[in-house]
Amino acid sequence: MTFNTASFLTQIAVLILALAAAHKPLGLYLARVFEDTTSTRPERLFYRLAGVDAGTEQTWPVYLRSVLAFSAVSILAVFGLQRLQGVLPGAGSLPGVDPWVAMNTAISFVTNTNWQTYVPETTVGIFVQMSLLAVQNFLSAAVGIVVAVALIRGIARTRTDRLGNFWVDLARTSFRVLLPLAAAAAVVLVIGGVVQNFWSTDVTNQATGISQTIPGGPVASQEAIKILGTNGGGYFNANSAHPLENPNVFISLFQVFLLLLIPSALPYAYGRMVGDRKQGYTVAAVMGALWLASVSLMGWAVATAQGTATAATGGLGEGFEQRFGAATSAIFAASTTLTSTGAVNVAHDSLPPLAGGLAMVNMMLGEVAPGGTGSGLYGMLILSIIAVFIAGLMVGRTPEYLGKKIGPKQMKLAALYILVTPTLVLALAGITVLLPDIMANAPATGPHQFSEVLYAFTSGANNNGSAFGGITTSGPFLSVMMGLAMLLGRFLPIVLVLALAGSLARQAKVPASAGTVPTHGALFGSLLLGVTVILTALSYFPALALGPLAEGLLK
Repeated sequence: MTFNTASFLTQIAVLILALAAAHKPLGLYLARVFEDTTSTRPERLFYRLAGVDAGTEQTWPVYLRSVLAFSAVSILAVFGLQRLQGVLPGAGSLPGVDPWVAMNTAISFVTNTNWQTYVPETTVGIFVQMSLLAVQNFLSAAVGIVVAVALIRGIARTRTDRLGNFWVDLARTSFRVLLPLAAAAAVVLVIGGVVQNFWSTDVTNQATGISQTIPGGPVASQEAIKILGTNGGGYFNANSAHPLENPNVFISLFQVFLLLLIPSALPYAYGRMVGDRKQGYTVAAVMGALWLASVSLMGWAVATAQGTATAATGGLGEGFEQRFGAATSAIFAASTTLTSTGAVNVAHDSLPPLAGGLAMVNMMLGEVAPGGTGSGLYGMLILSIIAVFIAGLMVGRTPEYLGKKIGPKQMKLAALYILVTPTLVLALAGITVLLPDIMANAPATGPHQFSEVLYAFTSGANNNGSAFGGITTSGPFLSVMMGLAMLLGRFLPIVLVLALAGSLARQAKVPASAGTVPTHGALFGSLLLGVTVILTALSYFPALALGPLAEGLLK
């Protein structure tokens, strides 16, 4: 398989043009959705059934409790119904899901991670796929978006302790944003050849006489929100490398467009909601620069490895989907790890060492380029606050961000946010590598074995969900460890983000002066870019040196 540079550059250009065209219209629509004071009929029905007073806004502790309570109930419901699968409709002959797998899956889908320790075709039936996993694809994506919106309100509002109403924001995101976009995307996927039915098909090879059953199901409808909501859990075990999920290059590129769509449009909504569009453009530009750099480096790493591979070693054939080619796979691999998607159309374990290391770095950046639905934006805004604090120290004055003073309390919350994920990744990976029996779950040897474990916890704590193929977490120890990584990696940052939003909302705005550091434009954008890269390097470089970098030097 050869790396087609012309195809690579053409696909990047098409993606940039398509995302640029959607940036303002979708961003404007998102801002209007969250600034609207009216409710649609489905939303009013939801409020009545849930007993929600749509006119009452919440303080940050109440907003947080709503997020946590909703997520806890979701985990228990998904776990319990998986265990009862054998008596539920649509299961066929499938029994209830193993308790450790059910626990891991429930946490995984509710936290927007979609780490899959099971083979979907032989483990879960249509009811579980449609009524549990697909529903959580909508709801977990919506939770990320509403937390970002709450932070925007905290920045934009003054002298208040109210950040909105979680239940209202959740309903609006689900009914007005995710459902219509997913429905439109599913139609495109069906037209492009993705399966959408409720039955399997028996086929017989006329030459050999061997019969087999090809599983079917409502794949397109689940695929749409799996990608759009940056979820990533596949209907089939091969995920987006499966021909019934991703039949051709057009659909593969369309999936990359979908996973970047909402995260890349949210910065415009941010600029609109804070009353300064330049702020949104600066954030979007930094996200775009990081994405373009990562995709370019991924293409270079794959192309270089392809050029040095020999026929005796199989070249880049193993683990790469031949229908797409190396260029398409490189774009998909970079984009899915820069967001919290984790869907794959190439086995990441088969990526060349430097390309596999880059996939890890993408997640270690905090998935802010452009990141997950909502989580990418609030992660970048936290980095913006750190960047403006550093800039304030340079000019010798109290830093301000859009008229809000960044004092000790705000910096403590921002610093804790930055430290949470690296601490989880390094601590949990470090504990795991000290246990030989557990390390046997990663069957590789040498630096690549460490890379498999490091990748797993990086993916889990950053709520990505992709994996190096050698490791399995279906046993009790790794199921619990990955569960902790996913839970704490999702909800500890949300606690800190909402606390920060509450502290900012209570402040009065400080008028800009000659000494105020502008938080838009090329200069601040460059500072924000540098802070993002440097913080990642300081946190993770030693671990990367023991894994993918060492492996690359040994090749």
